[in-house]
Amino acid sequence: MPSFDIVSEIDKHELVNAIDQTNREVDNRFDFKGADAKVEQEEAALLLQAQNDFQIKQMKDILYQRMAKRGIDIKCLEEEEIETANMRCRQRIKVRQGIDKEQAKEIVRKLKDSKIKVQAAVQGEQVRVTGKKRDDLQEAIALLRGAELAIPLQFNNFRD
Repeated sequence: MPSFDIVSEIDKHELVNAIDQTNREVDNRFDFKGADAKVEQEEAALLLQAQNDFQIKQMKDILYQRMAKRGIDIKCLEEEEIETANMRCRQRIKVRQGIDKEQAKEIVRKLKDSKIKVQAAVQGEQVRVTGKKRDDLQEAIALLRGAELAIPLQFNNFRD
C-alpha cells in the first residue's frame, strides 16, 4: 500500500551556512564596527548578541534573509524577548523541529475532514499517511501544502 511521512525538520547544514553568512555580513557592515555582535548556535536555539536591541533587530533581519535564501522556513523559529544586561543585549530564538501531538492531531483532522481516502497515523514526531491509490496520496499532499499550519511540513519516504 502506498504511503509517505509528514515531518517538520530543518537541514542543519544549511542552518550553519546561514549563520556563518550572517556573521560574515555583520563583521563587514559599517554600522556594526567594534560592536562585537554575533549569532551563535546552541543545541536547539540561536543566540543573537549585540550592544543594543536595534542591532539585534538588524541581525535578525539579516539572518532571516539568509535562511530564506537557503530554503529554511522561518515558521520553524520561535523568538523570545530581548534581554538587556551589563550593556549587552541578547535574544534567544528557538528552532522547532518535529511535529508535536497537537499539530499532528490537527493534520489528521484536516485529512479526515477532507474525505480523501487515506489513513493517517501519528508516529512520534511524524505522521504516516497511507492510502490505496497514489493519486489519493498526492491529493493529500496538495491539501496539506495549501493548509495554513503553524509549522513548515516536508513530505518524504513516498513509497508505492
